[in-house]
Amino acid sequence: MQKVSRDIPLNEITLRRYEKPNLKGRELIRKFCLSVGLLQPGDSRDVIIDVLHILLKEKKELNSEEVRDMVINSRKEQNLALLGVASSNIRRQLKRLRDLLIVEKVANSYRIMENLSLNDIMAEKIEKLILPSVIDRVREYFSAVEEEFK
Repeated sequence: MQKVSRDIPLNEITLRRYEKPNLKGRELIRKFCLSVGLLQPGDSRDVIIDVLHILLKEKKELNSEEVRDMVINSRKEQNLALLGVASSNIRRQLKRLRDLLIVEKVANSYRIMENLSLNDIMAEKIEKLILPSVIDRVREYFSAVEEEFK
């Protein structure tokens, strides 16, 4: 019997192209999250928007409970449902931001990666680190499939 491997990607990135940005605040962060695959179109579970917004706005290291408290306050101020604000989910969203190299963990706190600008994160982390490795591996699959069906 052949062993079936689990289809867990080593790394992944989703990029979507939308119209030029002409939004502000939470809606701008929402479109950013959609653009980089942190949020799916039509997804009602959008607490990641608030998590990222807090980290960008505060510009300092925050532990997950501080992020959670600020997310709750922010959602209350905007009359949004308090869905997805459990501590475990906030940590999960922080992990997703870490996986995309937007956020880093320093001791028990989180901050924007190396206090860089988002443009620098895109250039130094995503374009130079993530994209080349993903593209190279996808090319290997293209070649393997082509070779298989020659």
